Amino acid sequence: MNYRGVCLLALLLVLNSCQNQDEKRAAENKKEAKRKEVIFDNINKSWTFYNEPINEVAEENASSWSEWRLFLNELGGKPQKTIGAFQKKSTAIAKKADALTENIPEQFNIPAIKSRISVLVTKIKMMDLFIHLDKIPDEKVTFLIGDINKELVSLQRQMDKIVIVNTIPQEEGESELMKMLKDTVRAIPNDPLIDQNRPRIE
Repeated sequence: MNYRGVCLLALLLVLNSCQNQDEKRAAENKKEAKRKEVIFDNINKSWTFYNEPINEVAEENASSWSEWRLFLNELGGKPQKTIGAFQKKSTAIAKKADALTENIPEQFNIPAIKSRISVLVTKIKMMDLFIHLDKIPDEKVTFLIGDINKELVSLQRQMDKIVIVNTIPQEEGESELMKMLKDTVRAIPNDPLIDQNRPRIE
């Protein structure tokens, strides 16, 4: 076999190899596009947040507590067409959720509400993290959307419960008792002469 024949054979092998790589790349691109389409469809189907107040208290808060109102407004409206639109929306929701920890109305500025807000913010941030990964775990994103809705309901019910409890009139001496329960130093005197084995109410 002469030199020309060897060169021609080598050229054919290179061309065939390039063609195979192009076909392989095209198949991989098609597969990746299909995967992204499935992810988009899954997220699109489950992207529904409870952006309407579920009770009167939450509705009143929407008019007086601006951070709560802006957060609920951000939850509304569904992104369209691309996964990038969902990513932008997720980031915007996370920012508005973060702001809920500021300017909490006085009657709700208590551990029961703060802890629920903290859990809600954490789950929203997790959703935002997952949706921005290169390979989006759509099942985790859709699960978190459901979890976020549960936390929203829990938070609003807790607000409602606090308002109901605050409207119940206190009995005579109840406010003093509540102060004593909060102030343990005042409630139980630190007297070494008190019998430590004597039963007492704590």
